[in-house]
Amino acid sequence: MKKIDLLTPIGIFIGLTALLAAIYTNAAGSGELTDFIQVASMFIVLGGLTAAMLINFSISNLRVLPKVIKETFQTKDLNLQELIDTFVSLSSRARREGLLALEAGLEDVEDPFIKKGVLLAVDGIEPDIIKDIMMAEVVAMEERHRKGRYILEKAGEYAPAWGMIGTLVGLVLMLQNLNDPATLGPNMAIALLTTLYGTLLANLVFNPMANKLALSTEEEVFVKQIVVEGVIGVQSGQNPKILEEKLSAFLPNHVKTEEEEVLEEKVVNG
Repeated sequence: MKKIDLLTPIGIFIGLTALLAAIYTNAAGSGELTDFIQVASMFIVLGGLTAAMLINFSISNLRVLPKVIKETFQTKDLNLQELIDTFVSLSSRARREGLLALEAGLEDVEDPFIKKGVLLAVDGIEPDIIKDIMMAEVVAMEERHRKGRYILEKAGEYAPAWGMIGTLVGLVLMLQNLNDPATLGPNMAIALLTTLYGTLLANLVFNPMANKLALSTEEEVFVKQIVVEGVIGVQSGQNPKILEEKLSAFLPNHVKTEEEEVLEEKVVNG
């Protein structure tokens, strides 16, 4: 189940707040936000970035960009212990009533990947083939995520580059008008602010989002590996306790510690 990930907007907000605080609390005490708003610099960075993305990707690639960005504002509620309990329950039922009985109990399972695996097991497919089918889906998922993440990664590369291009444009304009002191300030502003805009977009938006998606993919692959092992265990008729011990090996150490503490409390309290 997905829920809103507040860390992404909070991180962007903190980054912008820190930048604004630096502007208004500079040593000279004369910082103004309007000093850092330069329309020409925005045109160079945003226009150049857009042009580069259009050249680099096809329309079909870019259509997924809003969905990819949306994913960085969402997170999945991963309860590994609950997942393990699900397979222990399925294993118990399979040993008690047979594999065919599992199909009727899938109504309470929300994850389509689990459903697919259990249905393959119910159909009597060999464990190795089940694993191959399910891992092929995992590989396909990784590739889809990689392609979406790649768009953000390239944007993170192009934004600073176009910032440097804007800096060169500003420097050329400044050098061509050295005899007119009135133009030095605006041209220097273009030179420096384009670099600021490009670097800010790359390091506050595009690259952090891409890295967040990469971590999210790793977590999802990890969970799907647990599912695959759980399905194979159920299909092969493993003892529920043995299956639970096997799947518990995937739990992080801090989760294992919490589980052990709960068990100890139960023993102490009788």
